[in-house]
Amino acid sequence: MRKMKISDLILHAVMIALALVWIYPYVWLFMSSFKPAREIFTTFIPSRFTLEHYEFIFFMSGRLGRPFLRALLNSVFVASTVTFSVVMTSAFVGFVLAKIRFLLSRTILNFILYQMLFPGFMFLIPLFMLIRTLGLMNSYSALILPGLMSSWGAFMFAQSFKTIPDDYIDAAKLDGANRFWIVLRLMLPLTRSTASIVGLFTFIGAWDNFLWPLMVMKDYKKMPLAVLLATFNHEYAGYVGPVLAGAVLQTIPMVLIFLMLRKYFLQGISLSLR
Repeated sequence: MRKMKISDLILHAVMIALALVWIYPYVWLFMSSFKPAREIFTTFIPSRFTLEHYEFIFFMSGRLGRPFLRALLNSVFVASTVTFSVVMTSAFVGFVLAKIRFLLSRTILNFILYQMLFPGFMFLIPLFMLIRTLGLMNSYSALILPGLMSSWGAFMFAQSFKTIPDDYIDAAKLDGANRFWIVLRLMLPLTRSTASIVGLFTFIGAWDNFLWPLMVMKDYKKMPLAVLLATFNHEYAGYVGPVLAGAVLQTIPMVLIFLMLRKYFLQGISLSLR
């Protein structure tokens, strides 16, 4: 085993130090969610571990008009629906842009790239006016409809599909497959890494989305967890422990999804860096 150079040791030490700084807030958040309320800001390791904050979230918060458990299920439903829709629509749009030649294909691809240059908050007011005109305020549709498609996802799939030889598609057509089944049964399985990247980032974006749900949702029973936590903290600032416990619960689905898709996600990152 070769000896490590001094520069390598320094680099590893710096990276470990940065990793500790990065992970410390989450460790503190996780530990504090199990502390007694009086010890949250005084000690790092509690004198005893307690589940009182989680018990409050699951059994008592509803009495204050803040149903944390329902908000968690709302977030799961909205984020899962948006993610599934974005992956499916992006795959079909990407297939059309990559494998079907028509008159405006290049123009549409350029328009997608052009649209990606604008920050999302520029479209908040027009979207809000549209949702209000359609009478969808305070509904799940208001949370889901604006995110059903993604130009970034379509571009990612289009670039990935371009690397797949047309011979595969021709062979599938000879077997009687139509374009719908070609995308679902052939193209998507061959681009799992791209689907994982699009799905992961879409889920994280939908799960952590705060400003848009805050604008269109006033019903506490339909709010996603991120917004409900903010409103609860604003009106009941003394209940710090339940807010921390809710924040821990909010991070768990993202961690689980990353662990499940880690293999394909890292493959997609490595392919994009080549």
